[in-house]
Amino acid sequence: MEKTKEIINLCSKYILNTYTRTPVVFTKGKGIYIWDVEGKKYLDFFPGWAVSGIGHCHKRVVASVKNQLKDIIHVSNNYYSKQQILLAEKIANTSFGGKVFFANSGAEANEAAVKLARACGQYVGKHKVITMEKSFHGRTLAMIAATGQDKVKKGFEPLPEGFVHVPFGDIAALEKAMDDKTAAVMIEPIQGEGGINIADEAYIKKIRSLCDEREALLIFDEVQTGMGRTGKLFAYQHYGIEPDVMTLAKSLGGGFPIGAMVVNDKFSDVLKPGMHASTFGGSPIVCAAALGVFEAIEEDNLLDNANKMGEFLGKRLKKLKRKYSGVIKGIKQMALMAGLELNIEGSKIVEECFNKGLLINCTQKNILRIMPPLTVKKGEITRAIKILDEVLARYR
Repeated sequence: MEKTKEIINLCSKYILNTYTRTPVVFTKGKGIYIWDVEGKKYLDFFPGWAVSGIGHCHKRVVASVKNQLKDIIHVSNNYYSKQQILLAEKIANTSFGGKVFFANSGAEANEAAVKLARACGQYVGKHKVITMEKSFHGRTLAMIAATGQDKVKKGFEPLPEGFVHVPFGDIAALEKAMDDKTAAVMIEPIQGEGGINIADEAYIKKIRSLCDEREALLIFDEVQTGMGRTGKLFAYQHYGIEPDVMTLAKSLGGGFPIGAMVVNDKFSDVLKPGMHASTFGGSPIVCAAALGVFEAIEEDNLLDNANKMGEFLGKRLKKLKRKYSGVIKGIKQMALMAGLELNIEGSKIVEECFNKGLLINCTQKNILRIMPPLTVKKGEITRAIKILDEVLARYR
């Protein structure tokens, strides 16, 4: 482990300590597998916090980026970039139309959405944005104010004003909170960081109706749910409605940093030149990567695979729940976005799975997040469940 220790020591010396890091140095990834500097191989069922949604170094993403690297790497947004336009066209044509603004992360995409909502409401005094308790929208000052979790806010007060939080799933609380100052409602259709909390269809449809009645924007934060994770390209497509704004990031870039705000045509000319910008947003390289992601999803039938493998994963998780009913309280799942709710804290289980070569995540202290790439196969799910089974056996 000398190589690992040497690199970790350098990290301690030169990089700010803003992350709780597992003592491993990853150097190679291919598909669902990732290797550390010592050569150990891991099964990655939480690839890059869902960034590598079609697996590590997907061949279509790699080929697309290589081709673009030969031409040009960066184009200022004061000029036109073909790859950016092609990606915006692809996003618009596969969602609800409209226009796209590109940024570098989910937090930046959400910032853009909030600025758009305030710009829409500025002439009638609307500025408030309602979000949900246990939500997570990013790490900028405005986005930690938007996030419905106190733990991310500590030490950064005073925070930007204008954000109101209501319980997720409580339509009465939302209706009560909406007033003539409400510019938008922003919601994750499935709360990832919040514990894989899945909104039901009636709730989402009622939110859509309330936003229409009160002339407020409905913003869907699909940073984690977008790009096929839930079995449809975008999670809003499960609910029979369209949001006014949708934000994307994570899996969109296939491993490259990108964020996108998709805006319905009705509101697509609200932000004028000079009102919002991003120096690196929508660079040719990241747009080429994202086009490779779309190509993989479409050409390799990954939505179909996500649904089939999601069903298989669900059956295996239910079998685990029956076996370990004293440990597993419940299962929350939509396709390849799954959470095991435990009766105990989950951090030790994540650690023991890691030691056995399986990468998963724990959120909210007792929710195991299991989110394999859309390319996952039955054999890989079977192997992951076997490791989880071996670990859970110690807590029976």
